[in-house]
Amino acid sequence: MDVQQEVRDFLVSRRSRITPEKAGLPAWGGNRRVKGLRREEVALLAGVSVEYYVRLERGNLRGVSDGVLEALADALRLDEAERAHLYDLARTSATPLRAARPVGRQRVRPQVQWLLDSMGGTAAYIRNARLDLLAANPLGRALYGPVFEMAGRPNTARFVFLDPRAQEFFAEWSNVAGEAAALLRTLAGENPYDQGLTELVGELSTRSELFRTLWATHDVRQHRTGTKKFHHPIVGDLTLAYESMELTADGGLRLNAYVAEPGTPSAEALALLGSWAATPDPVHAKE
Repeated sequence: MDVQQEVRDFLVSRRSRITPEKAGLPAWGGNRRVKGLRREEVALLAGVSVEYYVRLERGNLRGVSDGVLEALADALRLDEAERAHLYDLARTSATPLRAARPVGRQRVRPQVQWLLDSMGGTAAYIRNARLDLLAANPLGRALYGPVFEMAGRPNTARFVFLDPRAQEFFAEWSNVAGEAAALLRTLAGENPYDQGLTELVGELSTRSELFRTLWATHDVRQHRTGTKKFHHPIVGDLTLAYESMELTADGGLRLNAYVAEPGTPSAEALALLGSWAATPDPVHAKE
């Protein structure tokens, strides 16, 4: 990853979305040639010199103090995910450049698989920092069946952008696509030297015009909790709440768990999917 270019593009994209009016500044000059704030306006809001901010926007975050980063984040009105991304970029800028090294595929410990399997009524899986699905309980595998049916290693980003089934499987596919691209951008900031992640971004950029468009926005997000709507090929429509939890003993791995609100049609459908997944031969059970 070209860290300087990443810093430049991120800062430019963030200031371009804020108007002087939103920032509480007078709109100096009748003809503004830039979209959003000017560099001198960001510098004023952050309490730094224009020359210093220009240095930052050119991608040089090395040696920048936390106080300046916080002031810059406030000036650009960054949300929690964007602030974390800015700090990730600053941390990477301060690290001597080293060659990207391939990262071996993480393995899920037996104890974690036991935990997954004990979560009856909850669809759960383990994913890594490249959005590969490494393990699941039976209901999780059934819920994400189309993803697990992909050739090669199941990966949610590849499914969203490269598998035509994704547009039907995710009832709000366009939102899911935006979230997936933003999550990958976040992960790239956290893991700038992960060769596998770099190759995934390159593959998606080459094969998906939508991904290229979304990637260019430099949006980031944290995937912790929310609601997702599915149109499942076995049980139809599902609206599920999800929680994403870091496995503190296994760096880079997260447990994603999906549940339905009790007493709803989605709860009935998820229970039906669980019964289907528990049959000795679920593949033929749907015929």
